[in-house]
Amino acid sequence: MEKKPYHHLPDGTFRNQEGSPKRDPNIKWSYKIFNEERKKIKIDIPEDHVVPKNKVLEDLKKNQNKDYVAWIGHATFLIKLGNTTIITDPVFSKNTGPLIFGPKRYVPPAINLNEIPPVDLFLLTHNHYDHQDMSTIRNFPYKESKVILPLKLGKYFKNYKDVNELDWYEQIQVNKDVKVTLLSAVHWSKRSLWDTNKTLWGSFLIEYKDKKILFACDTGYGDIYKKYGKKYGPIDITFINIGAYNFYPIMPVKDKSIYHTNPEEALQIAKDLKSKKIIGMHWGTVVLSLEPIMEPRKRFKEGAEKFGFKKEDAVIFKIGEVKKLDELIN
Repeated sequence: MEKKPYHHLPDGTFRNQEGSPKRDPNIKWSYKIFNEERKKIKIDIPEDHVVPKNKVLEDLKKNQNKDYVAWIGHATFLIKLGNTTIITDPVFSKNTGPLIFGPKRYVPPAINLNEIPPVDLFLLTHNHYDHQDMSTIRNFPYKESKVILPLKLGKYFKNYKDVNELDWYEQIQVNKDVKVTLLSAVHWSKRSLWDTNKTLWGSFLIEYKDKKILFACDTGYGDIYKKYGKKYGPIDITFINIGAYNFYPIMPVKDKSIYHTNPEEALQIAKDLKSKKIIGMHWGTVVLSLEPIMEPRKRFKEGAEKFGFKKEDAVIFKIGEVKKLDELIN
């Protein structure tokens, strides 16, 4: 029999790389406690957090022939690389849960789904509701785009023409300028009570001409990133979660989650990857955890120099902001 990779279990489910941190089996999740604590969080949105929609549309049009990155919110970005426009984990619904349930976003998407520019490549990292939004998938206006996603997620894209499931380390040459490789992440998958880890999760290494971009998205800290730094580094830009890390008092340790890096762990991963720039994401959009809503960006910026970066290397977008790629990297 062919030996299966370590992350493939005999029952058809998946697990993280060998040596990854494991969840404390003694943790007992309590929605009651979580909701009580969540009600204490103040939703004070500073003026500098969101770009007005008319300016977002104007900036996208102005940069339509340039390489750029635009933050739509949470983990949803538009990334234009030459003739290839990429969208990541598109979520345009008002809430992040099944149907009308789940946490509601306190900042709407920078633009509406029907206002996004033509998309050539749709990247999905995993099946959690704040990343895989079925309403967005059903109503996505560019179903002829190429879809790349981890194993066993293709079933959600029945009306799409070009759906590609990858295992970790498999890659696709999208065109002469863009190649995408699925790498592992320290995370998990679940959409119901019956499907824990039945679909794979991951990060995307996007190679564009002589540039390397890692869309790390949801991950905890793991030794795997030192190995990736040696094998794939230096990385030009790393997109990584800097929010949804505090579940105390449900979890025993404050500001610590094995599945979502806190701002300092995100910076450590970027250091391990020999990344030149780091874009903080997965914050400032919806309450998924118990840290103050603007704390991630503050800690991310203030912690940069401790990990060998300049403050300007730890990049924070406004929701709706469009930045040219050459200005980001240089």
